[in-house]
Amino acid sequence: MGFGNGMPASDITGVQWVKSSASVGEGNCVELAKLPGGDVAVRNSRYPSGAALVYTRQELAAFLQGAKGGEFDGLIG
Repeated sequence: MGFGNGMPASDITGVQWVKSSASVGEGNCVELAKLPGGDVAVRNSRYPSGAALVYTRQELAAFLQGAKGGEFDGLIG
């Protein structure tokens, strides 16, 4: 099965979705799942059947590096 951006997250089966422990049960978080082949799917935890975005490991690593470095802090402040 191929995975593409915008596909229903409910169509992505056989993976383990992971949510941050910082999401304190209010549903305000995203969930990530490692896909066969190494890509990573991202979905909104409030809409687990909604669309998923799929990123390569390199794309996600670049995002995480920027997030850890505070590059996106202005978006939520």
